[in-house]
Amino acid sequence: MTELLQTADWKTEKHVPVIDAPDTVKKGEVVRVMVSVGKEIPHPNTTEHHIRWIQLIFWPEGEKFPYEIGKVEFTAHGESVRGPNTSSVYTEPVVMFAFRTEKSGKLIAIS
Repeated sequence: MTELLQTADWKTEKHVPVIDAPDTVKKGEVVRVMVSVGKEIPHPNTTEHHIRWIQLIFWPEGEKFPYEIGKVEFTAHGESVRGPNTSSVYTEPVVMFAFRTEKSGKLIAIS
């Protein structure tokens, strides 16, 4: 998987998804994970340049394959029937996922 994915410092790169999650969670407890893009450096949000989706993956320790927790699409980017950047509606690339697990593991966010 590391051959397909890149990492970067979210404090200096506006395209990197940032994962906000608890440091520890009890077994079987609901885990609430916030994922955003542009936390420190705001990402442009225009019809021409925007974040279209965020996906969260969980890879449990000892498992061969990861699990997709969810994928959210952001579909309003200022476009309207009048053309690009003519509406007042712009979605922000921020989403909260909630899931349960019996195992520890690694969270991976993609956008």
